[in-house]
Amino acid sequence: MAVTRLKRAARVILVGAPGVGKGTQAERLMKRFPQLSAVSSGDLLRESVRNKTALGLQAESAMKAGNLVPDDMILKLILNELKSKQWVSSKTSVTDALPAQPSDDPTASFILDGFPRTATQASRLDSLIPINLVVSLITPVNIILSRIASRWVHAPSGRVYNTDFNAPKVAGRDDATGEPLTKRADDDEGTWKQRLRKFDETSQPLLNHYEQKGLLWIVKGDSSDEISPKLFAELERRFA
Repeated sequence: MAVTRLKRAARVILVGAPGVGKGTQAERLMKRFPQLSAVSSGDLLRESVRNKTALGLQAESAMKAGNLVPDDMILKLILNELKSKQWVSSKTSVTDALPAQPSDDPTASFILDGFPRTATQASRLDSLIPINLVVSLITPVNIILSRIASRWVHAPSGRVYNTDFNAPKVAGRDDATGEPLTKRADDDEGTWKQRLRKFDETSQPLLNHYEQKGLLWIVKGDSSDEISPKLFAELERRFA
């Protein structure tokens, strides 16, 4: 794959329904634009809990009590990560009246994953750091459901296969171990239809929020291979 250098910092959020291939697109973007990094709120949270940091202990007690981790806590984790990479001033705080002035150096480019999920969270993020591109990835629901129906996993390793476009060498068997493949317990159509409905309900206000700010760009395609070239071209147009 050709590599493209960015000329200014890209601060990107990918929004898309479960099964649309956000992870695939993020990986491809980072290969195409090596200055891009992933900032995953879920990974930061898990790492913080594992390392028993002050924030991690607070988050763990919230989760053990069956509560969602408060938005402020997630914002602090994201901010700490940006500070550690020196992409924002070390003096920046989530209580600041104005958003941070992030570095415009292309090496300060990132894809934010897992946050925000709601318009309220997006407003809080606006007050912390200015995002400059929000991509809405759209694939028809019937195609997402057919992908899920064709998906098989090797549970011990987490390897994922799809009989339509990434089939195992031997049907029903893991390539590396030869062990049997299984279906995920929640990979049934009813569960997925419910997840997709829920996503539509929560994502529309989020997308409206970014559309009003002039940051939303929509890309449609039936497959990741159809979407990727359009996504590369848009990032090149804006940041390279």
